[in-house]
Amino acid sequence: MTTGFSAPLLQGFLLGASLIIAIGAQNAFVLRLGLQRLHILPVVLICSFSDAVLIAAGVAGMGTLVRQSHLLLTIITWGGFAFLVVYGLQAFIRAFKSSGMHVSKGQSISLRNAILTVLAFTYLNPHVYLDTVMLVGSLSARWPGIQQLYFAIGAITASFVWFFALGYGARILTPLFERAIAWRILDFLIGLIMWMLAWSLIHSAL
Repeated sequence: MTTGFSAPLLQGFLLGASLIIAIGAQNAFVLRLGLQRLHILPVVLICSFSDAVLIAAGVAGMGTLVRQSHLLLTIITWGGFAFLVVYGLQAFIRAFKSSGMHVSKGQSISLRNAILTVLAFTYLNPHVYLDTVMLVGSLSARWPGIQQLYFAIGAITASFVWFFALGYGARILTPLFERAIAWRILDFLIGLIMWMLAWSLIHSAL
């Protein structure tokens, strides 16, 4: 009886973790807010519940719809490209400012802007639909009946575990990021990540 749900639950968790635990725009933004101790709970909840919705949609069959819509894929790709380029440029500008940024006295961001930014990172990222929706959705189909639900629960659980660990675990790094140079390095790396992701989107679309 135990193996009836433990196998799909574990495989769903491992798949979800492998897709989420990667250096990306969304994770970099959550890490930055975690280091500044700003709006952590609403942001990690948005990330986690968004993944839950997308995973559920994939399991329910939306992956097939997105895959078959060339127009939708094109809009998602170019929208995500523009957003990543602009945010990456902003990160580079912060990195080269002589004043730097500190955790306690750093540039703040309103709750509204934090929510809008994380929503953009989540839903303007084509990989969310290509990986989370279509990949998880297609792989869940191999599990019959109720086991497919356990698979989805496992993937959703991985998302909640990761984002809460990232948001609240970032505080451990606070002493390091009290130094301005650490913020400048982080912003530079974030800028590189954004532009690399933007390039990968366009390169794969061309």
